[in-house]
Amino acid sequence: MSRTEKFIIDTNILISSLLIKNSVSFQALEKARKKGVLLFSEATFHEFEMVLARKKFDKYLTEEERLQVIGKMYLEGVFQHVVSNEAISRDQNDDMFLNLAIESKAACIITGDKDLLVLHPFRNIPILTAADFLKLF
Repeated sequence: MSRTEKFIIDTNILISSLLIKNSVSFQALEKARKKGVLLFSEATFHEFEMVLARKKFDKYLTEEERLQVIGKMYLEGVFQHVVSNEAISRDQNDDMFLNLAIESKAACIITGDKDLLVLHPFRNIPILTAADFLKLF
C-alpha cells in the first residue's frame, strides 16, 4: 500500500497521544500513521520538541523517553520546507500549521485548537478534531 496522504497533527494532539495511550488522540495518531505520513515543517517540529521538553511533563516521561520519542518522530516524519508565511489565524502561532498545509497539499490538519477548527475547511483542507478524523478517514 502506498502511503501518500499527508497528515498534519498539531502539537497538543501529538503530546496528548503520547501521554494517554488508547485516547482518541492516540487512536488518531495511529490511524494517520497507517493511512499516510506525518508531516512536519521545521517550525512545527521545533514546537513539538520545545513543548515536550517542558518540566510539567517530567511526571509522565523521563528526559530519555522524551528524547527517544522526538528521535522516533523525526525519523518517521516527512519534512516539508515551507516558504510562505501568511498571517491567517487569529492566533499567529497556528499559522505555521496552515502554511504547511497549503504548501504540502495536506489531506487534513488534526487539532483540538479552536483557533484552527473555526477555519474548517481551509482552502479545501479539512481541519478536524481527532474524533472527527477517526470518523472521516
